[in-house]
Amino acid sequence: MLDSDLAQLYEVPTHRLNEAVKRNSKRFPPEFMFQLTYDEWDNLRSQFAISNTSRGGRRFAPYAFTEHGVSMLSTVLNSERAIEINIQIMRTFVQLRHYVLDKPDTNAQISELRKLLMLYIEKNDKRVNDIIIALNNLIEQPKSAKRIGFNND
Repeated sequence: MLDSDLAQLYEVPTHRLNEAVKRNSKRFPPEFMFQLTYDEWDNLRSQFAISNTSRGGRRFAPYAFTEHGVSMLSTVLNSERAIEINIQIMRTFVQLRHYVLDKPDTNAQISELRKLLMLYIEKNDKRVNDIIIALNNLIEQPKSAKRIGFNND
């Protein structure tokens, strides 16, 4: 979730949420949150018609929080509202996880996508295929070499 969306839910200004996160940066390792690149941010801005920076919009790329980052936010934003919203968000993440895991054909779909990707790579990108072959050769056990020289038996 983006920092601005979370700030709206927690009913705090986005810059205050980000200040609290920066003051407690040790609580937010990279797997909890990350900042979007400027390309990602430009792409989002164009998709959602977010205001241009020259007209008073955001001047910095937003932070995106994972499930664990959202959970950590409730310890940083120590308010009743933060606790309420955090519980709702955690329940939503759990529901999403159950939804994905309860689908009986999810693994089959992932497997099919993997096969299609491999077919695409094999047919369309020789360089990637060459890399995969080289990596597979590295993974294989080395074949025993023929001994050269006199036999000491």
